[in-house]
Amino acid sequence: MTAVEKAHSLRDVVRDHAAESEQLRTLAPAVVDAMWGSGLMAAFNPREAGGCEPSFSEMIETWIEMAWQDGSFGWVGIANFPSAFAAATYLPADGFAEVFTANDHRVTMGGQFFPNGQGVAVDGGYRLTGAWSFGSGTGHAEYVAAGFMPMVDGEIRWVAEGIPDMQIAIVPRSEVSFKDGWHVQGLRGTGSYDYAIDDVFVPHGRTFALFTREPERGSSAAGRMGMMPVTAAGHAAWALGVAKSMLDDVAELAETKFRMSDMAALASRPTFQKDLAHHVAAWRAARLLVLDAFGTAEAAVDAGADLTPTQRADMRVAAVFATDTARACAEWAHLAAGTTSIREGSRLERAFRDIYTGTQHAFISEKVAMDAAQVWLGIVEDHFGL
Repeated sequence: MTAVEKAHSLRDVVRDHAAESEQLRTLAPAVVDAMWGSGLMAAFNPREAGGCEPSFSEMIETWIEMAWQDGSFGWVGIANFPSAFAAATYLPADGFAEVFTANDHRVTMGGQFFPNGQGVAVDGGYRLTGAWSFGSGTGHAEYVAAGFMPMVDGEIRWVAEGIPDMQIAIVPRSEVSFKDGWHVQGLRGTGSYDYAIDDVFVPHGRTFALFTREPERGSSAAGRMGMMPVTAAGHAAWALGVAKSMLDDVAELAETKFRMSDMAALASRPTFQKDLAHHVAAWRAARLLVLDAFGTAEAAVDAGADLTPTQRADMRVAAVFATDTARACAEWAHLAAGTTSIREGSRLERAFRDIYTGTQHAFISEKVAMDAAQVWLGIVEDHFGL
C-alpha cells in the first residue's frame, strides 16, 4: 500500500478513539498501535529505516487524509514523521545504528527543533541543557528531538557571518523531563508537552545540523532539500486537511439542516450554494499551489540541481497561503453550520478548535511571507531560515 492508502485504512480506529485522544491529551494507544501495524509510522523514512521514501505529492496527500480524519491525528503525522525522517536521513552511521538499527527501525520520535538549548562542547559530543515548549508528538515518542546551539569555550559557534551553528540532538525519553502543560483549546490529542534536559551527554553520533541538505542515507529528493521544505509541506497539508473535513461535513449537513424560520434545507439556499462553491474552489486552488511549488522544487533537485533561495521562498509562501485559505474556509463552514458546529465533541466543533490552534504556529506566520517576498524582490539574496 502507498502511504495515502495506509492512512486511509485507519479511518475507523481514528474516529473511534478521537474523543479518547482528547481526554488523554495525547494520541490514544490504539491509534499509535494502528499506525505501526499499518506501516504508516515509518513510511516517510528512508528505505534503510523501514520507509518507502514517498514523493512530496504523496506526503502532502497523506497528511491531508490524516488531518481530514482528525486534527490531532494529522498534527502527530506532521510531528512524528518529519522528526523520524530527519534523524534517519541525517544522523551519522553510529547514531543511526544506535537509534534505528538497534530498535529494528521501530522508532517514534517527536520534539522541538528550535534551538532553545545550549550544548557545551566536550570530548565526543555535548553536555546539553535547555527547555523546549510544544514538543508535538512526544506523548508516545521513544526519542525526543531537541534543537540547540553548540557552545565552545563559553561562546556560540558560528557557521557563517551572522548565522549561528544550530544542531539537533536526539535524546532517549528516559533522559528527558516532561512538564504537564498541554491544556489547550485545540489539538488536545497531540501530546505536545513542554520538556527540559539538564546537563545530559549527547554524543556527536546523535546530532545533526538543522539546515543540512546532505543526507547520509535515502535516495529521495526530500533528503537533499532539508527539513524546512518537509516541515512546510506538513503545515500546509495539515491545514488543508482540517479545512476539507469541515467543508465536506457542512456540505453533508446542508442536505438536512434547517435554520430557524427557514422552510427549506440549507442546501437549497442560493447564498449557501454560492459560498460553498467559492470556498471549495479556494481550497482546491490552494492545494494545487502547494503541489506545484513543492513538486517544481522536487523535480529540479531530482534532476541534480541545487535548491535555490527562490524555490525555498516559493514553498514557504505556498504553505502560508494554504494555511490562510484553509482558515477562511473553516471559518465559513463553522458559521454556515450554525449551532451544529458548537456542539462539543462533533467533528465540526473539534476541527474548528484545531485549526485555530494549529494556525498559530510561527512556521506559517506573516513573518515567513515577508522574508520570502524579500527574496523575490531582491532585497536580500537569501534568508537562511526559509
